[in-house]
Amino acid sequence: MDKKKICFITAIPGTATAFLSAHMSALSQHYAVHYVCNSPEGAVAGLQYDEFKHVGIERGVSIGKDLKAVFQLYKYCKAQKFDVVHSVTPKAGLLTALAGWMAHVPNRIHIFTGQVWATRKGFMRWLLKMLDKLTVLLDTHILVDGRSQRAFLEKEGVLKKGQATVFGEGSICGVDIHRFEPKAEVRKQIRQQIGAEDDMLVFLFMGRLNHDKGIGELYAAFDKLASETDNVFLLLIGDDEQDYISKLGQFPNIKKTNFYYFEETHVPEKILNAGDVFVLPSYREGFGTSVLEAASMGMPAITSDAYGVLDAIVEGETGLRCKCGDVSALYGCMKFFYEHPDAVATMGAKSRERVSRDFSGERLTGYWEEFYHSLLDD
Repeated sequence: MDKKKICFITAIPGTATAFLSAHMSALSQHYAVHYVCNSPEGAVAGLQYDEFKHVGIERGVSIGKDLKAVFQLYKYCKAQKFDVVHSVTPKAGLLTALAGWMAHVPNRIHIFTGQVWATRKGFMRWLLKMLDKLTVLLDTHILVDGRSQRAFLEKEGVLKKGQATVFGEGSICGVDIHRFEPKAEVRKQIRQQIGAEDDMLVFLFMGRLNHDKGIGELYAAFDKLASETDNVFLLLIGDDEQDYISKLGQFPNIKKTNFYYFEETHVPEKILNAGDVFVLPSYREGFGTSVLEAASMGMPAITSDAYGVLDAIVEGETGLRCKCGDVSALYGCMKFFYEHPDAVATMGAKSRERVSRDFSGERLTGYWEEFYHSLLDD
């Protein structure tokens, strides 16, 4: 008997390589897995699938290109007679829902991993929210990567209560706890490279450098703490989307002696070894996978109280939470860890324990397999 056919659809290949790789590999053992994304250069390395197709799904709004992408997806779905189409990210979700509905794909799945409109106002917030509602209306199954995010979507009227599923304790993919494992020798090497002394407390951020990630607040809070002590260090990892590195001159206490910037890296598990406390003062977030990766390295975290990231820590046990956009609150959390090194060690150990127990990649892939078996196996 022919294998049942699943098609995963994302806007960019990076989404699948970051979040879907293990799931696609496991599901390929039982089903014919296809993958669609915007990759003009062709097949995406590092992913396991039976067939790849390029469709020009743009991340930004482009009505002409978006309609063309819907038509391409529709024709592909119609020809392949998929049993499932499964989308990730908002634009891919909307276009896939439209195309899958038009092609009468019996199972149309979307997973919410954060809302762009959460920080918008006025007409644009309303419009983007309506598009998410349309995705939900057209799809047959909705997944969400965290309970607090699901509660937010229910409160905002995008989801009906009980309409969406969260796997386990949350997260789209969990963490490879064998990859993200602390190594003393690597820690020493990276700290020497960045110029952080052994006795310095290194605060680490990993993600896109932009307003919504709270980088401005992080600069201001660290600048205040650095004015009081020489024994703190700030390490940033990620793509500088909004030219935040050029804004460092506005903060006199952030200097070459207490700051280092890594651009995007393919070995985050290596650089994370240098950190002591992870910081994510985000205005909006999905689940906060970076928090889990840092936790797997034995780091406590400081996060904002943005709805998506609420599930990423246990307040007072694996980290501290500050009010979103509040520099003073963020500074207070950072100062607490500076003044209580025992809390850094204790919360860091509990962080790794929690990730190993609830958020291992194997555990999350198991949830995905169970979901698909219940959906497709007679």
